[in-house]
Amino acid sequence: MKPKRNWRPARRKKNTSVDLPVGSVEVEFGIPIAGKILPQEMWTHCALKKLPEARPVDWNEVFSRPAPLVVDIGCGNGRYTIASAIARPEMNHLALDALPMVIRYGTRRANQRGLQHCKFAVVDGWRFLSELCDEESIAEMHIYHPQPYADPKDISKRMLNPEFMGLMFRKLALNARVYLQTDRQPYWDYITRWMPKLFQWAEVPGDWADEPTFRSRREILARKEGLKIHRGIAAKTQNRSASEVSALVATMEQPTFAIEHDC
Repeated sequence: MKPKRNWRPARRKKNTSVDLPVGSVEVEFGIPIAGKILPQEMWTHCALKKLPEARPVDWNEVFSRPAPLVVDIGCGNGRYTIASAIARPEMNHLALDALPMVIRYGTRRANQRGLQHCKFAVVDGWRFLSELCDEESIAEMHIYHPQPYADPKDISKRMLNPEFMGLMFRKLALNARVYLQTDRQPYWDYITRWMPKLFQWAEVPGDWADEPTFRSRREILARKEGLKIHRGIAAKTQNRSASEVSALVATMEQPTFAIEHDC
């Protein structure tokens, strides 16, 4: 008599961009992701699996060319970075996230679109700014829907605090910009209050002037839920000494605001 086998339902194969034919446009929640899937012989290798040992990192060397550096902090699955890299091949694009899983998704998508001037790395924004990039080395920074940490015991984990804003100022080149977006009103109120201490700050009414309209997975979901999306641009229009930046940071409050629920 044959032994009984424990029956388990067959796992359904996920429909990922790996399964899509050449020339396909990938869609997420009904919204296209920029670019088309190329033949496999045209794929690239965009994963930065091991960071260079030298500190700060020479990013021109990493990309094998000198070019302005665009950094996407908390890049998620790479929606914005991929669209920007396709539209602006003259820029080096670096996408960062602390979650290895989303970096794998973003890397795969960039590989399949043949983006040689695009890199993805598992690293958080704090470590990147404090250890891995030189002073005044970033041409453009993007932060879309930073984690709000609604649970009161986690509020110290919020990234956009005064010290982080000071780091951003130091690492950005003169006339560089930071593009910010959130659907959390308390976070937005905090940003609009304190960002002008260091930067020239401007709120952006409506959508961004340039593509893509949807810049993160979170934005797609927030729009479907009818949440208001807040957008703004911080420009570094003047240089300040390290002591001046520290003095300004010392006058700013920590992001201890309350968020009623985490949707």
